[in-house]
Amino acid sequence: MAAPRILYLHGFCSSPASWKARLLGEHLGTAGLGDRFACPLLSPVPLAAIATAEALLASREAPTTLVGSSLGGYYASWLAEKHDLRAVLINPAVMAPVLLAGLVGTHTNFHTGETFEFTREHVEQLCALETPAITPSRYLLLVETGDEVLDYRQAVARYAGSRQSILQGGDHSFTRFPDLIPQIIEFCGL
Repeated sequence: MAAPRILYLHGFCSSPASWKARLLGEHLGTAGLGDRFACPLLSPVPLAAIATAEALLASREAPTTLVGSSLGGYYASWLAEKHDLRAVLINPAVMAPVLLAGLVGTHTNFHTGETFEFTREHVEQLCALETPAITPSRYLLLVETGDEVLDYRQAVARYAGSRQSILQGGDHSFTRFPDLIPQIIEFCGL
């Protein structure tokens, strides 16, 4: 069997250049595990983002653990349930369709500077990706209570029964991410 790997899914308006994605990739690279990490640039179109992730999942026979931040956590849940995978969720957007319905309009990617239009059709695509039920044993939930974008309690309730680290303070960027990299790597089996 091939060696385990990580597929990192970034959030809305983000990219592989996000500090969490870079830090995790650099950490794995330093440990000689750089070839076991993938972080694609996800389209702002939800179904296109899922198609990108599924193409990467299909490209190897290695066991894969998803790591998803914010909207990437929403995608990771859907993919984990569909493909029988495990996932690390970092301040996940549990109610992504509701949250992003209020963000219909023009946006700029934080890292690439590319502008894009987020539409009502994209919100409908997010609705189609809602996971009606989750398997708690699949997940490691990492949340900070100071998240100014998402209510961490929604994630705690949604992923009840899963392994959870609920950290006081912080913000949506997940300030204590560097401290939890060893826990993430252990959960991913690397």
